[in-house]
Amino acid sequence: MEQISGQKPDMGEYIQQAESVLLHTYNRYQIVLDRGEGVYLYDIEGKKYLDFCAGIAVFALGYGNEEYNNALKSQIDKLIHTSNYYYNVPAIEAAKKIKEASGMDRVFFTNSGAESNEGAIKAARKYAFLKDGSTDHEIIAMHHSFHGRTMGALAVTGNAHYREAFEPLIGNVRFADFNDYESVLAQVTGKTCAIMLEPVQGEGGLQPASEEFLKKLRELCDQRDILLVFDEVQCGMGRTGYMYAWQKYGVKPDIMTTAKALGCGVPVGAFLMTERVAQRSLEAGDHGTTYGGNPLACAAAEKVLDLFEKNHIIEHVREVAPYLEQRLEELKDRFPCVTERRGMGLMQGLVFDRPVRDMIAAAMEKGLILINAGANIIRFVPPLTITKENVDEMVSILGQCIENA
Repeated sequence: MEQISGQKPDMGEYIQQAESVLLHTYNRYQIVLDRGEGVYLYDIEGKKYLDFCAGIAVFALGYGNEEYNNALKSQIDKLIHTSNYYYNVPAIEAAKKIKEASGMDRVFFTNSGAESNEGAIKAARKYAFLKDGSTDHEIIAMHHSFHGRTMGALAVTGNAHYREAFEPLIGNVRFADFNDYESVLAQVTGKTCAIMLEPVQGEGGLQPASEEFLKKLRELCDQRDILLVFDEVQCGMGRTGYMYAWQKYGVKPDIMTTAKALGCGVPVGAFLMTERVAQRSLEAGDHGTTYGGNPLACAAAEKVLDLFEKNHIIEHVREVAPYLEQRLEELKDRFPCVTERRGMGLMQGLVFDRPVRDMIAAAMEKGLILINAGANIIRFVPPLTITKENVDEMVSILGQCIENA
């Protein structure tokens, strides 16, 4: 569909164009977003939406942060890409800062969360290979987990629906029940090289791990020289009220993955590991990426980490998250169709006794952007800069939508 008389297409025309050129792998909501400001988004017709999705837990700092934008503009004028045959200053500075924030020792920059999880899987298998020269080691992952759509990340994603059309995937993956130590123990064999999980399951329904579960896994891994791998792609970067969720529990992984809010919109992720694992796993030539760690992406990550500290983002999350929990509990008490609230920090979910897609669509009509986590759960992963007033606005709109559902 071509533009007529110099006029831009309207919303429906843009959507029609999109459906004619884009591969249909998403059931998109029928709006075309144009710009953002603070915690609000605007579509191409100027309609305003309160955003409680943040690009799926990505835009932690909100939209239009001037310092962030200026850092990217400055780097664009200097250097966008070089390749990893050379060093670049933004990558060095970003690595130092994420190392300090995470408590890990070595960093490999990637382009996404799935790619970070692929690297973590390779590092765990190489660690085991160097111990005994075998290539039949096993990874234990969790039912209802989600680690990404690429073939390796998909192999450790604990939902058969996502996996079955793409099998055979990488082999030797066993699944256990989240928060059930005995279920994990039953899957351990002499070939187990890693146990991989999200400290707070995202797509799996906003389920936090229990402290006892993580501590028992850490003890098991220490006893048997198994690597403990935490996927902090969604629950990391301050969303739980800690820079990384494992810090709340005091259970440090051997390998950790991160992405999403690390770049606040610029595609950047990382997998990190302890020095012990770094010295006994991936070596020169074992892993690589063309774009990962480029100056533009790392300038974004460096500035995000700076702004987290400067703007006291963690402290703000700890202040506003209890209020969000309180208001969501009020919705649960008010409406019998809401069966449970669960989550941690600004990563919350309401569980319903029915599908939620129509409620999410109704909320969008009223100017509120929400997303689901499975058919019956509304997920709340807003920018970390939201206020109590934003929470009140969200609850008011959502309450109307539940009442009319």
